[in-house]
Amino acid sequence: MIGSWDKSSWRTKKRHQMPEYKDPEELNKVENSLKSLPPLVFAGEVRNLKKDLAKVESGQAFLLQGGDCAESFEEFSADLIRDTFKVLLKMAVVLTFGGKKPVIKIGRMAGQFAKPRSSDFEIINGQKLPSYRGDIINDIEPTIEHRLPKPERMLKAYTQSSSTLNLLRAFSQGGFADISRVHSWVLESTKGQVGYKKFFDLATKITNSLEFMSAAGVNSENSDSLRKVDFYTSHEALLLEYEEALCRLDSTSGLPVAGSGHMIWIGDRTRQIDGAHVEFCKGVQNPIGLKCGPSTDPDELIQLCKILNPENESGRLTLITRFGSDLISDHLPKIIKSVKNAKLRIVWSCDPMHGNTIKSSNGYKTRPFEKILAEVKTFFKIHMSEGTFPGGVHVEMTGKDVTECTGGIKSIDDEDLHSRYHTACDPRLNASQSLELAFLIAEELEAFVQNS
Repeated sequence: MIGSWDKSSWRTKKRHQMPEYKDPEELNKVENSLKSLPPLVFAGEVRNLKKDLAKVESGQAFLLQGGDCAESFEEFSADLIRDTFKVLLKMAVVLTFGGKKPVIKIGRMAGQFAKPRSSDFEIINGQKLPSYRGDIINDIEPTIEHRLPKPERMLKAYTQSSSTLNLLRAFSQGGFADISRVHSWVLESTKGQVGYKKFFDLATKITNSLEFMSAAGVNSENSDSLRKVDFYTSHEALLLEYEEALCRLDSTSGLPVAGSGHMIWIGDRTRQIDGAHVEFCKGVQNPIGLKCGPSTDPDELIQLCKILNPENESGRLTLITRFGSDLISDHLPKIIKSVKNAKLRIVWSCDPMHGNTIKSSNGYKTRPFEKILAEVKTFFKIHMSEGTFPGGVHVEMTGKDVTECTGGIKSIDDEDLHSRYHTACDPRLNASQSLELAFLIAEELEAFVQNS
């Protein structure tokens, strides 16, 4: 263990964004049940991800992290898992070709069931209700009874996460992720689409490259690297009772590993230096993400980095910046300079979603595609200026054909939002917008590589 740390030491710290359960005995029963179950991920996989993220930190790879804002018990299905995985694979192929670097693929999947909220209560139809905090905590139905936190929901989250991971492992290792298959999806997605000509042209270049490789004797039949992919899972470590119950000791190193997901992150609302979430995350060996919004103080951030990564280990810590397109230029250069001056090893990732959330003219929470893209472009521009590597992107997206974010080539506008607005929390990019964003990021990455 690390100093006086153990997996329950967070309980002595101040809690933020966590529920208060009314029945301690029921909570204890659920925690004991979870402790007896196998971990969802394994220490060897966690070590492999850390090595992969070390490559991102040194500029040898790029990070793509994406998936649902909050997974839903009700919408859980093999088709949805497959479709979201499929979109991430398509995005990764485009980014790999554009940046000429391997892409590390991490899903916001198999555990992303909890969400922080800006208020403990919300008004629905004139009634004051506890806020919905994700299916692992309470139910979205707008009644007092449904909104009460229930410990047994953790067991359902575990079961669905286990099933999701089983399917993801089968998809990633069983031929579904064959690069020729994935690229055929990319080509089909761009062929004949209005406004997609330049994307189709890039997809055709990928085709030519794959054909050349095949002619040279390198194809998915004789190369596992073209037929299989490494795919990792991640979520915000918000519900610490769940995280503690699934924490295990690595039999190789004897050190604690969060068994709930390969990577866990600390949100912008829960990164207090003396808080419970920092206390738990500092002791596990998993790669840790840290969300950084406009309230991030550069000096405090350096302290957090040293607490979470005291050995300054490469691949251990990812700073996920989420400022918004209007504020990124004011904040990102300051924290980059602070991190550089402290000589800290960091993976830099851009979350262009959370800082660009607005209310549409008809009352829907949405995110304009042009603002999402603008934040990504500024992220690359600032890192070019500072001499640091823009290591990745972190997006909320889905394989479903939703209408939640406005804009993009297909020009979703405010009046379209109501037709397929399905999110339980935050608006997500749909499959078409996600792939479009990947093409545009690939252009930025290619330009960065050429000019750096």
